[in-house]
Amino acid sequence: MTKESQKRIITSILLFLLVIFCIFVHKYFFITAILVISYFAFDEICIIIVRVRNLNELAKFLFRFISLFYLFGIFALSAIGLYFADGPFFFLYILSICICSDIGGYIIGKSIGGKKLTKISPNKTISGSFGSFCFSIVPLLIFYNINSSEYLLSISNFLMCLFTSLVCQLGDLFISYLKRKAKVKDTGNILPGHGGLMDRVDGIIFAIPFAFILSKLIIL
Repeated sequence: MTKESQKRIITSILLFLLVIFCIFVHKYFFITAILVISYFAFDEICIIIVRVRNLNELAKFLFRFISLFYLFGIFALSAIGLYFADGPFFFLYILSICICSDIGGYIIGKSIGGKKLTKISPNKTISGSFGSFCFSIVPLLIFYNINSSEYLLSISNFLMCLFTSLVCQLGDLFISYLKRKAKVKDTGNILPGHGGLMDRVDGIIFAIPFAFILSKLIIL
């Protein structure tokens, strides 16, 4: 195992423990964590936008404004709304779908390889995308064994896992597209072995609002 892989694993474990702490210790820790994530994500996006050369100043300003509105007005409020409306366990459930989707894409993509998914992100493969969909169902199976009355093995719940994974993957591709345009590998260097914060939450910031809308406006 390389030193970079060791850094990646250690950082992932520490991040997971920190997430659990913020979700379950107190609501104010959770709110603070969401706002901090939104701030750093916005900061990293702004840095990327500055490096995109074929955008004029007006386009860069509009992109920063939209990013600010989305991260604090949509992502942050959706995360907080999901947390208070459905509780910390349900929020952890949605977050677990995103995490497992990312893990599945990484493991299956690295193990099997094969045809590239898109030119936007050369490291992503069709097999990796399939792995993301498959692994996204794992949290439902785990939570079903914890509380079978709430997390039913129903078609609607399976679809929610798959659609959440799809949104995660699309969000990942969108950020990858921005990084490609800016000619950077990572959005930052705040997380050892991972890069920037956006490199870890790129799919989550899109999946959380999607899950909130799906759970509130469409009764599953």
